[in-house]
Amino acid sequence: MSANVLAQPAPDVGTGRSIVFRTRGHTHGPVVRMVSPPDVGEMIKPFVFLDFVNTQAPISQQGSGWHPHSGIATLSLLIEGQARYAESNGHAGSLEAGDIEWMSAGSGIWHTGTAEPPVKGFQLWIALPAELELAPAFSHYLSINEIPSDGPARVLLGRSGKAVSPIDAPPGINYFDVQLKAGQCWTYEPPQGYQVGWIAVMDGGLRTPDPVGEGELVVFDHSDAVIEFEATADARFVFGTAIPHPHDLHLGYYSVHTSDAALIEGEREIARIGNELRAKGVLG
Repeated sequence: MSANVLAQPAPDVGTGRSIVFRTRGHTHGPVVRMVSPPDVGEMIKPFVFLDFVNTQAPISQQGSGWHPHSGIATLSLLIEGQARYAESNGHAGSLEAGDIEWMSAGSGIWHTGTAEPPVKGFQLWIALPAELELAPAFSHYLSINEIPSDGPARVLLGRSGKAVSPIDAPPGINYFDVQLKAGQCWTYEPPQGYQVGWIAVMDGGLRTPDPVGEGELVVFDHSDAVIEFEATADARFVFGTAIPHPHDLHLGYYSVHTSDAALIEGEREIARIGNELRAKGVLG
């Protein structure tokens, strides 16, 4: 795998993979839902959910209060603002601009959060493999200075070149936060078998070779060929590549599992934790 950056546009940008789907998602107040498990998530699994948050208003407990998950992991990336989070396993903390927090829900966990405006960031859900979907929950916070980089890419999950994320994510998943200056090119060669590829553009615009505008999410064809980018304006985007998730998605309201049996077990565990939180007065 290699990642090359050129200071000027390469004349042959566009010889790699092509775009097969694009969307601007669905807006719900300050949140744009780019991916949900029943729709785009089926195309790019293990990436099954992506929200982009961009607001000048506070995000309160009412907007993101206590709620459960099982069978997935979440990766929260804060671009602007400040946020606080708490989880039913006792893990709690704060995020500053550029920080990330990984929460592997496994067999079940509840969490909550608040944010101070202006707020800009992404929350990603990843469907866990069968061997991890009912494992104990755990979390991992990384400050901006703890996230490794390879050229223009901050490596949030997985690896690029010699840059390896310290987060203990499932194998076969890469997730990057990429910034390119206008006119800059970047060529990314995925590892063999990483046939899932997508980007969501937060700022600016790209050619890949087709144009991709600010606020768009695009999905590339399933192959492990190179993906080439040229910034038509100063651009920032998140980029996911992965080995395809081999299982059907079995969906609960807050859960994603590989089988109905695992879904039942996960929902049983989050109900048990919920009862404990109610007994403590945490939930109404």
